[in-house]
Amino acid sequence: MFASVFLAILGLCCCTKESNQFQLDQPRLHGPSQALVRDVIVFECEIPSSENNEMILLTLYRKDDRKQMFGEYTLLAGKETGNFSLVIKAKHEGDFECVASAQNDTKINETVSKAHFLRVIVPVVGAAIVYTGPTEIYEETELELQCKVQSGNHVSYNWFLNGHLVSPSRRRWIGDNRLIVTRASSEDGGAYMCQAKNVFNETTWFTSNSSDLVITVKDLVSTPDISFTVVKGGNGSYSASITCQAERGDPPISFSLYMGEKLMLTESFTERHATFTLPVVMDQHSGWLQCRASNGNQTEYSRWLPFEVVSVAGPVTVQSEYDMGDNYAVIGLRLYCKAAKGTHPRFQWYLNQTPLHEQGSFFYVVDLPPEQSVLLLAVGRRSAGKYRCEVWDSFDNSTVISSKALYVDKEVLNRLPTLVVAVVFSCFALLIFLVLFCCLSGVIFRWKESQQKSESSFVMDDRPVVSAIEMDWTEYNEDPEVAKAPREDVLYQESEASEDEWPQIEQEKRTLENEADEDSNRTLEL
Repeated sequence: MFASVFLAILGLCCCTKESNQFQLDQPRLHGPSQALVRDVIVFECEIPSSENNEMILLTLYRKDDRKQMFGEYTLLAGKETGNFSLVIKAKHEGDFECVASAQNDTKINETVSKAHFLRVIVPVVGAAIVYTGPTEIYEETELELQCKVQSGNHVSYNWFLNGHLVSPSRRRWIGDNRLIVTRASSEDGGAYMCQAKNVFNETTWFTSNSSDLVITVKDLVSTPDISFTVVKGGNGSYSASITCQAERGDPPISFSLYMGEKLMLTESFTERHATFTLPVVMDQHSGWLQCRASNGNQTEYSRWLPFEVVSVAGPVTVQSEYDMGDNYAVIGLRLYCKAAKGTHPRFQWYLNQTPLHEQGSFFYVVDLPPEQSVLLLAVGRRSAGKYRCEVWDSFDNSTVISSKALYVDKEVLNRLPTLVVAVVFSCFALLIFLVLFCCLSGVIFRWKESQQKSESSFVMDDRPVVSAIEMDWTEYNEDPEVAKAPREDVLYQESEASEDEWPQIEQEKRTLENEADEDSNRTLEL
């Protein structure tokens, strides 16, 4: 039993050794990494020599796809390399692998090489812009262009506008083969061209340019302005010619006239302005006018304008303002003319009896409709004279109202007015009076103060004597060790009791009185 098991194990070992002896090595596939379509290329499949003398079959497949074989080669005994020739087509792009197998011995397992990628370049041809929208668009419209080619792969694209390369921005997006302008403006109008290109081996470039596509970007209409003039008819009636004017915008533009929310008139125009006519009732407010303009998908609204025509009425006033030079001399004048009433006045300035029109050597007329007119003057010899202003209705000159004449002269303007001189002199005199009054008040106050001090000193001269005497007696009274002076009745009583002591008492009394008089005199001298 043991012998049979040993023989079986030995046989298996011999079989394994014999199989390993004919195991094929992994082949290696070589070839170009890029190829142009219709070019002929050669793949080489190399396998190391084996110890057996079997013929080896080499086959070329797409990776993980054994349905289609692109070539085979029989490698004779002792040979190591097999070649595959291919006429390149676009479908050949991808990974290739070489499979090696024993041609006459199915017991030997096949081996597969590592994948080799082949990039196939199809030269770009026939670039063209694809756009289905209108070639005339308005501002703020989205524009999308696409570039397509008839053939070509691995293509990159460039876009040109009027011959200049288009770069990405906040409004322009470029990706793949598309150009998108999110909000077109007038800058985006012009001739567009797309350029498609690809490259082979970084040395050979293939380029195809499309034909130009002209895109016109129209300006949207701007906010219109509204105004009107009054016209007098032959029968004495009045009508208003209402003008709606837009500064920008490509026609056609549709203008509409509203009074309040009521649509009065509407029409499409090939210009940026429109004119409408309405009847006028004089000196009456008829409502509020508004003009609306639209083109593309945008509508703009004018301001509201009162529809009222008031005739010119006086008085007509002229007001002046001065312009001063470095030496505070008047070098210029601005005269303003304005009527009390009137919605459509017309003005005329006069120097003496000469009308002044627009601009002269020393004047300039500026009308500020509808309220007033301004006359700018350079003050000098030629500008001296009387100025006045006349006002009348622009639609009817039958009634003319004139202002009062204003005399202008350089010397008169630079002379101080009498009233100013009087006011300045009065203020100066008042200032001097106030100073003198203050000085006199100060003197009187000091004199009164000195008098009060003198009277106070006389009062104080009497009070110190009494005080001194009182202080002397007080000291005597407050000192317990000093004997108190006897009262007068006691003194007399004692005198009566002892006549011998009387002269001595009289002497002491006189002594005390003399001391009191000396103290009083010293106080007065002080």
